Amino acid sequence: MRRRTAAIRGHGWSDQFGSPLPPVYLTAIFEQIGEARKSDRGMDLKYAREENPTVRAFERIMASLESGGDALAFNSGMASISTLSVYLLKAGDVLLTTKEAYGTTLKWFSALGEKFDVKVVKAYPDTESVVEAVKAVKPKAVFLETMTNPTLKVLDLPAIIKAAKDAGAVVVVDNTFATPILINPLALGADYVVHSATKYIAGHNDVVGGVVVSKDVDRDLWTYRAMLGGIMQPFEAFLCLRGVKTLFPRFEMQSRNAKAVAEFLAEHSKVKEVLYPGLPTHRDHEVAKRLFGGELYGGVLSFRIRGGRAEVERLLSSFKVITPSPSLGGVETIATYPILSAASPIPPEDREELGITEDLIRLSVGLEDVDDIIEDLDRALASI
Repeated sequence: MRRRTAAIRGHGWSDQFGSPLPPVYLTAIFEQIGEARKSDRGMDLKYAREENPTVRAFERIMASLESGGDALAFNSGMASISTLSVYLLKAGDVLLTTKEAYGTTLKWFSALGEKFDVKVVKAYPDTESVVEAVKAVKPKAVFLETMTNPTLKVLDLPAIIKAAKDAGAVVVVDNTFATPILINPLALGADYVVHSATKYIAGHNDVVGGVVVSKDVDRDLWTYRAMLGGIMQPFEAFLCLRGVKTLFPRFEMQSRNAKAVAEFLAEHSKVKEVLYPGLPTHRDHEVAKRLFGGELYGGVLSFRIRGGRAEVERLLSSFKVITPSPSLGGVETIATYPILSAASPIPPEDREELGITEDLIRLSVGLEDVDDIIEDLDRALASI
């Protein structure tokens, strides 16, 4: 089925009562007499730390949306990233990532280096620098974001994936910002795609979750999830199933709203710069246009104001519609101050090089009337 249909019908569930919705299996155990029952991917269905039918329904949808063979759902995005990296890497291996990424991801990679003797190499987030680093260090794994957080740099994924494959590396792509609507990294040759399902997938700021999508059923990764205990819980899976049904209309409207907001901010006298891949002024606009299809560019943008930290804090406190909060992807418009949230673990010297400055604000545009969002921004900007 086509992906828009798969988001609604791709759970593959049917039961004796004819319900179109999978039930929530709030049980820790399943009956076992002799051999355990098997799930549809052939794994034992006996204990909820390992497998759960409600979770499987959500995983089937995510595998279909990302053009994968299977998916594993976790209790947070960081649980998916940490489990996958522990599974892939051992002492002495080299992990290549970029200097700009979600701060907690980078913090976790630093812990891998300090505690488990994994060598972590961080390249500047442009295509040429990453490809050069791949050729130089011959990494075991390469971890990328489709769009970097928070300055929305867009790397040429096909070029980097080719270089990584030539070097024998495993490629992991965090597709949280772009979602499967803009791009399918597995179709470009990546080995794994990860998501913070907390964001666009669930979409309502009411659930925390994560996903790893792979090309095929990865029994060893499944075993690591079972051992480490990071499986998504069934009620959270139900919320994700509910949320993903509206992923396409939500993301499409958020993207259109974000472009309108970006265009407004680009002309505002209190704004120095707008960072949004959908604007021709963005450094990676042509790459984003080619990779994303040229119509939608996501619901997140960042902008710099004429001022510093005091003016940013005054701006954030002046909003009436927009919520200051450290997240993205929900139906509400949210403003985030990166140096105090997602980018805070990035070393100050790297933040300066990357342009993550005290005047930078990240905006996750929601589903409110776009005129109300723009009016709220205009009113708040007038206060600084």
